[in-house]
Amino acid sequence: MSLFWDDTYEIAAALIQSHPEQDPLEVPFTTLHKWITELAEFDDDPNSASEAKLEAIQMAWYEEATG
Repeated sequence: MSLFWDDTYEIAAALIQSHPEQDPLEVPFTTLHKWITELAEFDDDPNSASEAKLEAIQMAWYEEATG
């Protein structure tokens, strides 16, 4: 399954698996961008990320990890 920037919750789930001990709210957007684009399933244009998309992914990751 390919992941794209709009796959907020799917990316969050992948980040939980790849970085299980990480507090999502402590991850700078530059690092978050790097980790997302390094996911094996990620198949979108790395340059099409926006701050809003990164923030949505970070919040979904936080919600999934704590909820």
